[in-house]
Amino acid sequence: MSAESTDPKDIFRAATEATARALSGDPELCVVFGGSQPESGDHAIRLPNPSKAFDRAEKTLLRGYADSLALRMRHHDRRLHQQFQPGDTQARAAYEALEDARIEAVGAEHYPGVAGNMTAVLRHDATRMKLTAAQTTEDVPMAVALRHVVRQRLTGQPVPAEAKKAVNLWRDWIDDKLGADGLDALKAARYDQAAYARETQKLLEKLHLTMAVSEPPPEQAGDNEDTQEAQDSPSRGQDEQPEDAPAISESADVTAEMEGAETQGGEQETEFDQSEEDTDMTSDDADDAPQERPNDPQGRPFGDYRIYTTAYDEVIEAAQLADADELDRLRKTLDKQLTQMQSVVSRLANRLQRQLMAQQTRSWQFDLEEGILDAARLSRIVTNPYHSVTYKQESETKFRDTVVSLLIDNSGSMRGRPIGIAAMSTDILARTLERCGVKTEILGFTTRAWKGGASREHWLAEGKPAHPGRLNDLRHIIYKSAESPWRHAHKNLGLMLREGILKENIDGEALLWAHARLLARSEQRRIMMVISDGAPVDDSTLSANQGSYLEDHLRRVIRYIETQSPVQLLAIGIGHDVTRYYQRAVTISDAAELGHVMTDKLAELFDDRPKLPTRGRPLRR
Repeated sequence: MSAESTDPKDIFRAATEATARALSGDPELCVVFGGSQPESGDHAIRLPNPSKAFDRAEKTLLRGYADSLALRMRHHDRRLHQQFQPGDTQARAAYEALEDARIEAVGAEHYPGVAGNMTAVLRHDATRMKLTAAQTTEDVPMAVALRHVVRQRLTGQPVPAEAKKAVNLWRDWIDDKLGADGLDALKAARYDQAAYARETQKLLEKLHLTMAVSEPPPEQAGDNEDTQEAQDSPSRGQDEQPEDAPAISESADVTAEMEGAETQGGEQETEFDQSEEDTDMTSDDADDAPQERPNDPQGRPFGDYRIYTTAYDEVIEAAQLADADELDRLRKTLDKQLTQMQSVVSRLANRLQRQLMAQQTRSWQFDLEEGILDAARLSRIVTNPYHSVTYKQESETKFRDTVVSLLIDNSGSMRGRPIGIAAMSTDILARTLERCGVKTEILGFTTRAWKGGASREHWLAEGKPAHPGRLNDLRHIIYKSAESPWRHAHKNLGLMLREGILKENIDGEALLWAHARLLARSEQRRIMMVISDGAPVDDSTLSANQGSYLEDHLRRVIRYIETQSPVQLLAIGIGHDVTRYYQRAVTISDAAELGHVMTDKLAELFDDRPKLPTRGRPLRR
């Protein structure tokens, strides 16, 4: 920010940055606006873009995000946190929530303003999760309620009004399990993260959520390789809910799945053995198959798939990969191509809009005392002018709350006409869906370099260990977030036409990334549409592992999403047969067909009922 800048947003950012530096203890920390979710990295905090209104409530919320991330930098040791992290999914969600409560309690103890800012975040989250409408424990994730209960005990601050009703649904059960002084040990240990983690384990055991996680021997605690191996094999916890506990909500299942999915289908965790028979497995057979473990937020793989290092991976906003002038130029190039297809654009947009709006079922209610005069019953007025039930009203079933994620293969083989058509069709769909009130996010996946990049160099420097797993630097691109309006993100799609942006493709991890983003959404229907031109290819990874390494991982990820996830998955292959991977897929020979196919298949998905996750066989010990 220049010294003479008078822009309120610049002034706010500078003040927030100064506070964040003081709270985090990092003098090099910077605060930037961009994207839709608050996040932090090395010496940086990214906050959501402010709205035009930029009122006092929004400023308080943004300060709360910044304060929370800054305090986490100062008071949270990620490696220590992972050391005590339980393997059970519900327990892990509760473990994360209790650590959040600790950081807030320690960081805001002497700063009332900081405490108020973070309370604003809790109030915002409670409103977003619609906790005020909760009627039973099934409507409230237990981890959310537990965080508020522990926060109240550690800080002495009341539960926000927006969450109070939801927390009270769980409070009696929590108090019964923990006793009157059940949280005293947590409060006493709040300044020591390791001691607090041990007390958290004991608390979770009292709630029958997890089994104790043994600490590694002292000589292993500082060993990076051994620690990583321990993290790659999470301890098995008790996946069942205690008999006397209130029912765990579907929302809790989704939260737990984001933290790391549970292993299902047998008494022991079983590595999936890919075979020809498994390749041809039908969805009915899949219910009886061993279930697999998807990636958790820390990027730990499931099955025999490994990642050598995630240190060089990036999830990045499209606007960060090019300056404003270049984005304008690329967008103009895309607009010229769209102009040549203007008639097709209009036809596709109108067709899709008609199909979507047709989902809004309309009906009439008759014989009412007010509304529109019913012409078919005018005779009543003639015979009896005092007849009062001669009116009608139209009722409308609201369109189901929906979010669509368009995941675009940004590999080098898409260069030329395929990526141009993909960009144009995505542009058409996003504009049309927004017009119909359907939220849409547009994502892309590629790698940062050809043939491995920094990951491969790291592997070579360490003597080329055998079976390294994925050996390239991922680049996952956010062209448009679901919350961002099209007018703010339309320039970003032109980036696909930039020379050098399209490299190699690791589809399995890209699907898991897009899938995790959808699971974090609250919409009732979640749809993922993948546009690709074939199998995953990364020369560096395939040269150091077996030839089908990436393809086997992709198959496992697809089967997991198709059989166990509430997300509806559709794939469109350009010039290559993708029906051998996806249950719901179509292959086109000419890229010009893509727009029609995307419209038709998306309409089919809207005709279907939302898919519920398939759990397979009951969990056993």
